[in-house]
Amino acid sequence: MDRAELTTEQVLKRDIPWETYMSTKLISSTCLQLLRRYDHKPESERGPLLDEDGPSYVRIFLNILRSISKEETVEYVLALIDEMLAVNPKRAALFYDESLSGEDIYDPFLNWQLFSFFPHMARVDYWSPDITNFPLRLHTCSLSHLPLPPAVYEILDIKGIIGLSQSLPRLLLKGNWFVQEKSCKILTHLISARPKLQNGMVPNGEASNSKSKLTSIHDVLRGLVDWLCTQLRSPTHPNFSIPTATHCLATLLKEPYVRTLFVQTDGVKLLIPLISPASTQQSIQLLYETCLCIWLLSFYDAAVDYLSTTRVMPRLVEVVKGSTKEKVVRVVVMSLRNLLAKGAFAAQMIDLGLPHIVQNLKAQAWSDEDLLDALNQLEVGLKENLKRLSSFDKYKQQVLLGHLDWSPMHKDPSFWRENITNFEENDFQILRVLMTVIDTSTDTTALAVACYDLSQFLQYHPSGRIVVADLKAKDRVMKLMNHDNAEVRKNSLLCVQRLFLGAKYASFLQA
Repeated sequence: MDRAELTTEQVLKRDIPWETYMSTKLISSTCLQLLRRYDHKPESERGPLLDEDGPSYVRIFLNILRSISKEETVEYVLALIDEMLAVNPKRAALFYDESLSGEDIYDPFLNWQLFSFFPHMARVDYWSPDITNFPLRLHTCSLSHLPLPPAVYEILDIKGIIGLSQSLPRLLLKGNWFVQEKSCKILTHLISARPKLQNGMVPNGEASNSKSKLTSIHDVLRGLVDWLCTQLRSPTHPNFSIPTATHCLATLLKEPYVRTLFVQTDGVKLLIPLISPASTQQSIQLLYETCLCIWLLSFYDAAVDYLSTTRVMPRLVEVVKGSTKEKVVRVVVMSLRNLLAKGAFAAQMIDLGLPHIVQNLKAQAWSDEDLLDALNQLEVGLKENLKRLSSFDKYKQQVLLGHLDWSPMHKDPSFWRENITNFEENDFQILRVLMTVIDTSTDTTALAVACYDLSQFLQYHPSGRIVVADLKAKDRVMKLMNHDNAEVRKNSLLCVQRLFLGAKYASFLQA
């Protein structure tokens, strides 16, 4: 069977040769006794065992992952842990029991994913020809737990770094998706359950002033965020990579440090394409968890700054306008409420017609009190911003976002008379953006409006011809006079005529 398509149920049907592992001293007789009591038993029997002696079972699972590299066995143990946590996520606290304070609870799961986090380490040229200078300065004692390609082991053995008689893990020579996914989900559970700093101790059994080699939480989070972003960019599995990544991020982004790492890794932009109306149950869940990530990021200023450069707002508004799933509507509305007071988001919301959408949403029969409260707060905030927002502010946002349409202000003479000097801001920034639209847009409405607005500037600004000439607009607009769309041709012709005539005679030309 293709291991990428393995399910937990299929893996847990296996019979693992625990007796053989005991005879080869890979597990102890005590471990064997505990495993016999637990293995292939229903939850009704496993639950009491975990309640009675959970930390002992955790220690057994961790030791097996460290000492046994047979792929089928590792898959089986990971499936046991995943099932244990799926039934009761609170069991993740067992990993932090005081009796496990000397255990490295993260390392076994990270080792299986090492080359997914750092694929360059799997290349033979990374380790040769001068192995004595390899970047990680790994100690011989740690190499027995490091999965490496066979050719790398040959180099290490030739260089005298490690003997072939040592137990060499083989699992990640195949890059198994089942193992990667389970490791990621288990680590996510462990991170979300870890206790807070107390009495100078940090999770993973390491004193804050210790020089221990235990894996630090920051190393774990960096590795996880790198792997999750890699799955969003270049999915390992065509169907499961992206849902798994967003599912884990929806939990991990509660951590402030993860938000920082996610922004630094350029992960925010990877979420934006996932925000689109959904219909199937699977796609609705993916949409919900993606929007949950956006909501969590809305509490972090650096992420908000990045979001302001994307098309996240039109996508969120489109989703909330068409979704009937209450949990999706709730998380989107809560995200919009958070973003309302930040940057230029309020102007975008108003430009996208959100006040009317909120009124429609309030008229529906929602049962979630958090959603109703968020809708009320969003409505009040939008009304306050609508009062403060001048017509030019709205126009400016429309142009800068490239959302050009025939809204009333474009053909309102009073708008142009009252705001014409505002076009001089930032060295005529608005005009430069209009020219970019004319050069690059494929939207016929945007092209027509951009040409029309440029012609309006020529009519109302006393130095309009000089300013537009400096932008070398004539030839750029004239190219549109042969456009396939009649509306584009009409407004490009109007712009060129006004450019030739100047403000004195431009008023005689009718739009």
